[in-house]
Amino acid sequence: MVRKVLRLIGTLIGVVTGFYAFASLLPLVSAYINISAGVYFTPVTIGYYVFGGILFGLIFYFITPVLIDMFNRILSCADSKLKTVPTQDIALVVFSLIITLVIGLLLSYPIYRIPVVGVFISPVLTLLLVFIGVRFVLNRKEEFTFLSTIFNRNMRSGSGAENEVFKILDTSAIIDGRIVDICKTGFLEGVIVVSGFVLEELRHIADSPDLLKRNRGRRGLDVLNKIQKEMDIPVQIYEGDFEDIPEVDSKLVKLAKTINGKIVTNDFNLNKVCELQGIAVLNINELANAVKPVVLPGEEMVAQVIKDGKEAGQGVAYLDDGTMVVVEGGRRHIGETIEVLVTSVLQTAAGRMIFAKPKQDAEKQSSGVK
Repeated sequence: MVRKVLRLIGTLIGVVTGFYAFASLLPLVSAYINISAGVYFTPVTIGYYVFGGILFGLIFYFITPVLIDMFNRILSCADSKLKTVPTQDIALVVFSLIITLVIGLLLSYPIYRIPVVGVFISPVLTLLLVFIGVRFVLNRKEEFTFLSTIFNRNMRSGSGAENEVFKILDTSAIIDGRIVDICKTGFLEGVIVVSGFVLEELRHIADSPDLLKRNRGRRGLDVLNKIQKEMDIPVQIYEGDFEDIPEVDSKLVKLAKTINGKIVTNDFNLNKVCELQGIAVLNINELANAVKPVVLPGEEMVAQVIKDGKEAGQGVAYLDDGTMVVVEGGRRHIGETIEVLVTSVLQTAAGRMIFAKPKQDAEKQSSGVK
C-alpha cells in the first residue's frame, strides 16, 4: 500500500515537473510550434504543457519503484553497518557533534564578518573543529563511558528500571554455564555486559589445539549465544579495550570501575583482587553454596555410600546437589542406600561437608546396645 502511494506521489511530482519544465522552454520552441512570443495560454500551448506533464509523469511513474528499491537498499546497508557500531560510540559522537558545533558557531561568528575571506574561513573552521572534537572523544571513549551509562539509564527510565547495575561476565562464569539457569530464574537483574576482550579470549580457547580447552571455549560461546537470544535480560557488548593493560582479569577490574558494575565470576583469585580493589563480585560458587539446603545436626536423610573415606571405616556419599556426606562406619555399607543421622556440618571454602553415621548405629548407641 505504501509503495503504491509513493508511486502515485512520484507520478504527480513528474507531472508538475514536466509542466514547469516545458513552460520554461516555451520561448525556445515557440518558433517550432507556431505561436507568437509572449502568448502562453492558447490551445496549442496548453496542449504543449499537457504533453510535457504526461511525458514526465510517465517517466517518474516507471522510475519511482527503482528509486524506492535503491533507497531501501541504501537504508538496509546503513542499518547493517550501524548495528556493528556500539551504542556508546553513537552516543559519544552525537554528544561531541553538539558541543563542537556550538563552539564552532561561536568562534566562526566574528570570523564570518571579516571582509572577503571571512565567508570562506568560517565554515572551514567549524568543520575542522567538529572533526577534531569527534576524533578526540572517540580516541578516549573509555574515559567517557559515564555518558553511555547515563544514556542507557535514561533510555530505560520509562519502564521504571532506574538505577540499573551492570553485571560484567568473566570468562570462567561464561564457560561454567550456570549463569543461564540463574538468568532464567529472574534473580539476576540489570544489564549483562560482555566485553570484547572476554569474547576474544573465548575465541582463542575455542581455537585451541587442546581438545578439552577447545570444548570449553565452544561451550562458552554457546552459553553466550543462548543468553543473548533466549533470555529476557538485556545484554550489551562492550567494544572498548584497555590496550595498556595486558591481562584480561585486570581489564575486567578496570571496566568494573569505569562503568560502576559488578563482576560475575567463578575465579577465586579474581574474587580476591576485586575485594582488595573495592569492586562488588557475584561469585556463582558462593551462590550455589548459599542455596544448598540447610542441614542441622540430628536430622535424618537417605544417602548412597559409594566409596571409602580418608579415615578407617569411613564411607563417602553425595547428595543430589553435590554435597559430600562422610559416613562414620559407612565402609561396610558401600553400594547400599541407607538412612543416616547428621552429627555435624562443616562449611569450607570448597563448599559444605556433612558428617553423619548410619541411623541403625546411632539407635544402638542411644539404646545402649553394642
